[in-house]
Amino acid sequence: MRSLRGFTLIEVMVVLVILGVLAGLIVPRIMERPEEARRMKAEMQIKALETALRLYKLDNGVYPTTEQGLEALVQPPATGRPAPRWREGGYLEQGKVPLDPWRNPFVYLSPGLHGDYDIISYGADGAPGGEGKDADINSWEID
Repeated sequence: MRSLRGFTLIEVMVVLVILGVLAGLIVPRIMERPEEARRMKAEMQIKALETALRLYKLDNGVYPTTEQGLEALVQPPATGRPAPRWREGGYLEQGKVPLDPWRNPFVYLSPGLHGDYDIISYGADGAPGGEGKDADINSWEID
């Protein structure tokens, strides 16, 4: 006759405790990753906008004004300083100014408070300032 083997209650409890401890350590780290990815994407978008702005300046001699905004990268500015050598097709591959990862528009100032221009994403809360996931992402602070 064969003996039936199974798990004792203590063995099952030990496994459940181990799984609980692992979940307690791993889940918070996984939950932080989407926000970290959004912040990295915002930084990459700002860098891409900076590249497009430099190309705009090479062609036209100046950066778009605050009034003209980042829209001057996708269509010739209708107000303010003219862009006599505006590049056909614009300066952004998508043909539109991207929204930040939280679906808010980037803030553009030219002249900026920290350089020729400033580009800002207000983070998850969409409002100036904040800490953690709500912290602003500023062009002058990106390496």
